[in-house]
Amino acid sequence: HVQLVESGGGSVQVGGSLNLSCAATGMSASSMCMAWIRQVPGKEREGVATIVTGYGGKWYDSSVKGRFTISRDRTKNSIYLQMNSLKMEDSAMYYCAAVTDGSCAAALNAPTSFRYWGQGTQVTVS
Repeated sequence: HVQLVESGGGSVQVGGSLNLSCAATGMSASSMCMAWIRQVPGKEREGVATIVTGYGGKWYDSSVKGRFTISRDRTKNSIYLQMNSLKMEDSAMYYCAAVTDGSCAAALNAPTSFRYWGQGTQVTVS
């Protein structure tokens, strides 16, 4: 049974920082594509960043490049999203997702292609 559990969301002022965590359980693959995806009510899900847990390849949406950093800890089967210089437009529900049939790079622009999803953690910037 695959489970993704996010944590670390909250409320922060403009310019502040947050660090999101996602712990994956029930997965046996040594390497897979994992991602952070966000959604604002009434809008489509948007890929924020993706990472290949094996060799560490990373891809970012242009709106967060230079401000957000995705990373992984293979020993803990976890990924993280360090978010700096937060803007009001970063406010959203952030989801951790894993496993896509296509490339991890392409999955950034196809967020609904992921097979497994966490429950989400809310980020509010004001």
